[in-house]
Amino acid sequence: MARLSAGVRVILWMGFFLMSAVLSLAARALDHTQLAVIVNALDPLSVQIGDYYVAQRRISFQNVIKVEFPPGKTVLTREEFEIIKARVDAQTLPHVQAYALTWAAPYRVECMSITSAFAFGFDPVYCAEGCKPTQPSRYFNSRSSLPFAQLKMRPTMAIAASSFEYAKALIDRGVEADGTLPAGTAYLLSTSDSARNVRAASYPLAEQLIRGRIFGRTMKQNVVKHAPDVLFYFTGLAQVEGLETLRFVPGAIADHLTSAGGNLIDSSQMSALRWLEAGATGSYGAVVEPCNLSQKFPSPPLVIGHYLQGATLIEAYWKSVQMPGQGIFIGEPLAAPFRKREEPR
Repeated sequence: MARLSAGVRVILWMGFFLMSAVLSLAARALDHTQLAVIVNALDPLSVQIGDYYVAQRRISFQNVIKVEFPPGKTVLTREEFEIIKARVDAQTLPHVQAYALTWAAPYRVECMSITSAFAFGFDPVYCAEGCKPTQPSRYFNSRSSLPFAQLKMRPTMAIAASSFEYAKALIDRGVEADGTLPAGTAYLLSTSDSARNVRAASYPLAEQLIRGRIFGRTMKQNVVKHAPDVLFYFTGLAQVEGLETLRFVPGAIADHLTSAGGNLIDSSQMSALRWLEAGATGSYGAVVEPCNLSQKFPSPPLVIGHYLQGATLIEAYWKSVQMPGQGIFIGEPLAAPFRKREEPR
């Protein structure tokens, strides 16, 4: 990963500050009637995850979309993906605003993540070679509660797991989290890895946003161990130690800024799946080299801010990434710890 200049980091911090102004304006969150679940009928684990998720979240059979392709492949070609996408489009009802995938692989379509390819359709403008920006997301920090109706895109998240046991635990945590208004801590780690620590410039804003709601602190250290109340955990490292010692609050979000965290089943670094296996409910990782452009990773102030307003996990996470073309979103999409229980789910 390349290193950003101090000047660029200051500009980014100012951008986060300006963007935070809209966080006071909450939008209605997505619910289970607006989410379609995409299942690979040739993958027994995908089918099992889909069946369980549909039952737990009361997803209508009309919102279950079945496709068929050989399982286990990590990267699809554009041609392979567009055949699958055409079948999905043909089965998607107009009211559907977002997608949930039920597999960990494939996680990529050529130069795009699988979640961004489903959200936007495959388009090279969302890719970049080297340390260059990509097409921004029109959903970034948006007030939209109907992304397809209003923005012509469907944010997508993979309910990714290496086994049904992990998937079941993830889904159960998401459902359990709803409306709990949990106490917990936002761990904002400023690490010694200067190239991967670029988001630390935004931590003061994150602390301002959560003041009086939850506890949060910037910690100048590489890891957290034995914490019993992890609600958010943001860091910048290739490998994160001590996850097995942590206790995550249901609905927790955690990720690490690095080059290959989104290579879910064959990463040379730590896979974002390790966060879910440790107890987080959502995570994110890059599937191709993003360099350390912070716009290609979740903004801690924005994901925390939208989540605390009652957004679902898929909404809060997607709205926090300005350039998501090269990153995959994983977790339980409808988890909404800060949405009031009396609202429709």
